[in-house]
Amino acid sequence: MTAVSSASTPASDDPLARERAHLTASRAALRAMRADVEALDIADVTANWVNKAVLQGQIDDRIKALADLAHTPLFFGRLDFLHEVGADEAEGGEGSSFYIGRRHVHDADGDPMVIDWRAPVSQPFYRASKKDPMDVALRRRFGYTGGELTAYEDEHLSDPAEAAQVSALLQQEIERPRVGPMRDIVATIQPEQDEIVRSGLGGTVCVQGGPGTGKTAVGLHRVAYLLYAHRERLARTGTLVIGPNSSFLHYIEQVLPALGELEVKQATVADLVAHVEVRGSDDPAAALVKGDARMAEVLRRAVRSHVSMPTEPLMVVRGSRRWRIPAYELEEIVRELLDRDIRYGAARDALPQRIAHAVLVRMEQAGEAPDDRVQDAVARNAAVKAAVKAVWPAVDPAKLVLRLLSDAEFLAEHAAGVLDEEEQKAILWAKPARSVRSAKWSAADAVLIDEAHDLVARTHSLGHVVLDEAQDLSPMQYRAVGRRCTTGSATVLGDLAQGTTPWATRSWAEALAHLGKSDAVVEELTAGFRVPREVIAYASRLLPHIAPGLTAVESVREAPGSLEVRRVPDGQDGQDGQDAAVVRACVESLAHEGSIGLIAADARVPVLAEALGAAGVPYLEPGTETTPDVRLTLVPASLAKGLEYDYVVLDEPAAVVDGEPDERTGLRRLYVALTRAVSGLVVVHGAALPSQLHP
Repeated sequence: MTAVSSASTPASDDPLARERAHLTASRAALRAMRADVEALDIADVTANWVNKAVLQGQIDDRIKALADLAHTPLFFGRLDFLHEVGADEAEGGEGSSFYIGRRHVHDADGDPMVIDWRAPVSQPFYRASKKDPMDVALRRRFGYTGGELTAYEDEHLSDPAEAAQVSALLQQEIERPRVGPMRDIVATIQPEQDEIVRSGLGGTVCVQGGPGTGKTAVGLHRVAYLLYAHRERLARTGTLVIGPNSSFLHYIEQVLPALGELEVKQATVADLVAHVEVRGSDDPAAALVKGDARMAEVLRRAVRSHVSMPTEPLMVVRGSRRWRIPAYELEEIVRELLDRDIRYGAARDALPQRIAHAVLVRMEQAGEAPDDRVQDAVARNAAVKAAVKAVWPAVDPAKLVLRLLSDAEFLAEHAAGVLDEEEQKAILWAKPARSVRSAKWSAADAVLIDEAHDLVARTHSLGHVVLDEAQDLSPMQYRAVGRRCTTGSATVLGDLAQGTTPWATRSWAEALAHLGKSDAVVEELTAGFRVPREVIAYASRLLPHIAPGLTAVESVREAPGSLEVRRVPDGQDGQDGQDAAVVRACVESLAHEGSIGLIAADARVPVLAEALGAAGVPYLEPGTETTPDVRLTLVPASLAKGLEYDYVVLDEPAAVVDGEPDERTGLRRLYVALTRAVSGLVVVHGAALPSQLHP
């Protein structure tokens, strides 16, 4: 492997200068592509203002997608093949040398100057090796500083004389300080990650990955790949990324736009089920029952209980004729619809047509020749409408859940044999609300209402859904997400060891069953690229206690001195001494380049905020983008999941554990907090460390 920097080659024969020239020409070509779109005149090709608005929106999106991000490398690699590559693989151009980048760029003649990383010809950039060169003679990686191409590194994959080595540029890119939102990993995707990224649209993939294995980035890059490979289909059906909270979504929101994808929506599970305003909360026992999959059966029974069997015949008057449908025949129609087990609302809509059909049969038997218009008219008859209202009344999902949680007899009737008396008592409101509007709904209640909505009318399904931090969802939340991809596929991302809710899933098989994707392929990422080896090894001491049997992450990055555990001496000004030691560790960390995260138990955050303010150290809240002037973020442990910082200061591990309702959840929360650092971790404690951290 040959590495070359800007100062290592004579100017008379400087390959780096030629690569820089290609970068300059590629950027010019991209600007020309954007100018061509901006110059489009649609005045003569739109029939009306609606078409014009739609077309203009598409043009605006295309202009955004063609933006040249000055500090983002347009290409990050080059492949030289031993043989010519056909146009079908190379985005329209044939050749033996291709530049690999974030998006396709072509010159004025339409020949590619940069190949999209998702194109088939780009795949060897990630997967080719000495053992399997994939027809690649040379793989060249480029190093950048602030958007300027400053170095390159060559691997001669087809040269048996050259030994395989770890890429220094690849290592530098992984370790590059990260200020601001999450970066894409397109330049550093590893073979095992690439296999997941390029897996097909038809199947669901579940990625179990420990801290630093890149599972979130892999999931986002999979979305970008699927949009490239199946753009027309996903444009019709839609894609969605679901994250645990708004801070996390803000952190990841720039990854897809950096890859040229602007149309992917993001949401939390709470956003998906926002049928009512959430103003209340549940105690753990109530939340556990409400999140249990058995609640789906309770709701199904409660919805269907509104159907009553007809006891009177129906008389339909048409002109001078009367048509009588006996009660037993009406009952047969109702039972047939119930047996089909279709959505409550769809069956209710079908009932008047079934009754009208029975009337038409009698008309035909009497010698008349009614058509579809007559059937529709009968279905709208006042007597038919009244019968449908009495037999199959409309159901309001929120009112239904309100009654279940307020009326002990109604709940007992429909939970019989499903929930025991203690479980029923746990979810009943002590003080029933008067109305849907006045009720103090909890997050779990909103999920129940969403389930009831789906029992009444089918939830719209998307083409692909990415579910991140999936280990923390309850079975009912899995069902809510699954409803959004019943006809599509999903990418499920998570780490069983980081489950910090009372209902955290025990196995992916169980979670995928609730999601409705039991046939999903489960992939495990165990190679760590973000967290230094010393830090992940320290955190992994907790694994036997929080996730027995789970494979520990093996970090590829060794960083001596990346872990420091500081004990505040006894008697050093009590709690003030702990606070001062934490502030001091933050100030020392700020001497390094990059982002700093101060993670603490939620109860400790206000105290540390005051200490930072008194010391004149500015800080941000999670979800707020760092700047060159303010690089420290004060993070409650409950919001640390999914975030990462170059350097982390962890305050009082014992307080993080004690802040949770049980020890296992507390240790899992600590595991999350210990694994947020990319370059260095300082643990500051006055109290004794949890015994599970001792070797």
